[in-house]
Amino acid sequence: MAEEKLYSGIDVSKKWLDVAVRPTNQTWRVTNDGDGITTLIKQLQAQAPQQIIVEATGGYEVHLVTKLFTAGLPVARVNPLRVRRFAEGMNWFAKTDKIDARVLADFGRKANPRLLALPTEAEKRLSALLKRRKQVLDMLTAEKNRLGTANPDVQVYIHSIITSFKNQLAELEKEIEQLTKHTPGMKEKRILLMSVPGIGKITAATLIALLPELGQCDRKQIAALVGTAPFNHDSGTKHGKRKTSGGRVDVRCVLYMATLAASRFNPVIKAQYKNLLKAGKLTKVALVACMRKLLVILNAMIRSNTAWQSPITA
Repeated sequence: MAEEKLYSGIDVSKKWLDVAVRPTNQTWRVTNDGDGITTLIKQLQAQAPQQIIVEATGGYEVHLVTKLFTAGLPVARVNPLRVRRFAEGMNWFAKTDKIDARVLADFGRKANPRLLALPTEAEKRLSALLKRRKQVLDMLTAEKNRLGTANPDVQVYIHSIITSFKNQLAELEKEIEQLTKHTPGMKEKRILLMSVPGIGKITAATLIALLPELGQCDRKQIAALVGTAPFNHDSGTKHGKRKTSGGRVDVRCVLYMATLAASRFNPVIKAQYKNLLKAGKLTKVALVACMRKLLVILNAMIRSNTAWQSPITA
């Protein structure tokens, strides 16, 4: 008989790493530091698991995941919400570090999540710049909202902060543009993506940094990754509305804004959008469908290394 494949789940906290292995039911704990991770890597290499599943936990997992990947171990970093829903679906409502590690291992056995491919240093830098840009935008919006109802005596301070945020935003966008324009690999993708009407600098940069799978998946896989793929909600004779769910929120947000522009200026997306509205689709439903089409087009372009070509009209 063939040996049963092993799946390891690692629950990460600031100080500890709790490990569980399925189906052997082994559990142990190491410290979340250099020595603990080194010991853990040796233990996992000896067991040779099929997958090691780690939750994204706000940054505490980054050092661990990098070390596991560098050691050649098969790591999958998963969305905590997906794991929590999986646990609830299996009637596992208790929550401890050891239980969470077991849940992660079982999630790996059932869901077989995509293995991690670590970003390059340039991709890490680009992601950090984009993250900071979003933070600055959010704070800028908040300060502008406060300005409308602020006492005149404090408006001068709010104006000062707004000016500072605007200057930082301009600096960040300049850095993002320079990085994507002059980094090999990014440069070529940027040119292809920005050849599409509706895709601007920030959308292109976001796709490069946060959707490295673009061009490496088929149309269904890439739509599911971003969260633009509709899933059936049917039961018996009841046919519910198909809905999109999950995916990468940051990518979906910029893609939505790009689709708004494309619905006006991109001939392919504009035509589909109008046809969907004529067919009685709600505006948001039509835009989400156009998002998916735009994403599929971008995926095919990157895969074939082909720039946008406007459709020929008679």
